[in-house]
Amino acid sequence: MLDLDTYEKTKPYKMKKTLSILVLSILSFSFSWSQDLENSLLWEISGNGLEHSSYIFGTIHMTCDASLDDKVKVALDHTSLLVLELDMDDPNMNASMMQNMAMKDNQNMQSLLTDEEYAELDAFVKSKFGAPLDAFQTFKPFFLSAMVATKFLDCPVQSFEAELMKVTKEQNEEVLGLESVEDQLSIFDEIPYQVQIDDLMESISDDLAKDKVKFLKITEYYNTSNLAGIKQLTDEDDTQTMSKYKNLLLTNRNKNWISKIENYAKEQPTFFGVGAAHLIGNEGVIQLLRKQGFKVTPVK
Repeated sequence: MLDLDTYEKTKPYKMKKTLSILVLSILSFSFSWSQDLENSLLWEISGNGLEHSSYIFGTIHMTCDASLDDKVKVALDHTSLLVLELDMDDPNMNASMMQNMAMKDNQNMQSLLTDEEYAELDAFVKSKFGAPLDAFQTFKPFFLSAMVATKFLDCPVQSFEAELMKVTKEQNEEVLGLESVEDQLSIFDEIPYQVQIDDLMESISDDLAKDKVKFLKITEYYNTSNLAGIKQLTDEDDTQTMSKYKNLLLTNRNKNWISKIENYAKEQPTFFGVGAAHLIGNEGVIQLLRKQGFKVTPVK
């Protein structure tokens, strides 16, 4: 079982705040193939019986500047509900994460690594987070990968989800989610833990140098709404997690969201915020909504 007392002692790097960042960043690199779309991160959803338009916005979960541009603010003004991948406003979110962080069947980091690998990862974790690897012994390896990803930026981490929520709260409107924490984290029981830890060890082998370059390039493409550029980078992704389990990380989730998006949009004008990767591709949210009869157009 997860040792909660040990976990609580790892707060020199503000664990509670890190938990929220983990929810946002855990699937940040789940980008997929793409049918060409216009370069826009904000799309209007209309037609198919909708009385009012809804909007869907592609986010990046970690950035140095999550300022919302004017067209996003206008779309928020014209909607009455914010729906994110997760209900980030749920007071039980951190507790749900704690309950779903541990590996199944009593597996742990030590059982997945050689003694040499364990020592290497332990030294890395201590240098980055000020806590020993023992503190994360039973965590699903992708949790540690997500924590490591927060080190890609040399700035205080911001998120678009937090900014969207801030505006929504100012408008006294509700925040909901397309899936639960349990839904999201169960994916990392289906992806073999050994695959996850192997990808993590590859990532730290050069002190994150390769991953930092990739992340900064993705950020550059995101900031210019360059979906084709994101596609090019992710086509070159050679991690086992991405090359073997894209359906779990993206496609299946996209398909599960469509009926929920439809129901929310028919009930009231809704602003949806999901990772930009979910917008693109023949099985991305935009194309799936179009197949359902909706008109989905870029907001220029």
